[in-house]
Amino acid sequence: MNTEVDGPQEEGPNDAMVCCFLIHTVCSVSALSSGGSRVLHSRVFGPEDNTESDPERRRLLQKERLLALARRVRTAVCLYRDAAGTSCVECVLGEEAVALGEAEFGVLRLSAGEPFPAERTVLWLGVQNLAFTLVCEMHENLLLAEGTLRNIARHCMEELRLLGPGSEILLKSDRIDALLHRYVPHGQLLFLNHRFTHILDKELSAYGTK
Repeated sequence: MNTEVDGPQEEGPNDAMVCCFLIHTVCSVSALSSGGSRVLHSRVFGPEDNTESDPERRRLLQKERLLALARRVRTAVCLYRDAAGTSCVECVLGEEAVALGEAEFGVLRLSAGEPFPAERTVLWLGVQNLAFTLVCEMHENLLLAEGTLRNIARHCMEELRLLGPGSEILLKSDRIDALLHRYVPHGQLLFLNHRFTHILDKELSAYGTK
């Protein structure tokens, strides 16, 4: 399997409950060879959890961990679809609502060292050929994390129109980061009521028109 990743972006030290967020492919798209997988966007929250002193080696280790995570999620999505008798279909612009309605959801528990030093909980949402993945600390509120992941995926699909070649996602990194800044500021999950969610929706829609 051919797997590629772009360099992850990191935030400064904090008590992050969300460790990282990824958007990656789970089956072939027109920009990739058959069976390929690629991390299209990544955001790492909190301090680095590796002891490498060389900056380049730290960057490569982080990259390898994100690749390993993407492979684990890709396998989980494929197993889910095999069990359900469904298959990955090519994305079609304009059918974002349908794709979200048919999205698969799952949770993984990662043991220490697979690939992060500490245990982690992984939530993933498979939307056609894309996966939205949120990595949290083990004690995190899963219902809150799932709601946050679904909101992020919804905005990405509806506002940024991510149904299309992966290269287009790479061009929208700043808008995805703005979305993450509102929903998981510095890696913190927010308890959102209906009114606050509505305000966030309006802010993100206004940002998307700029």
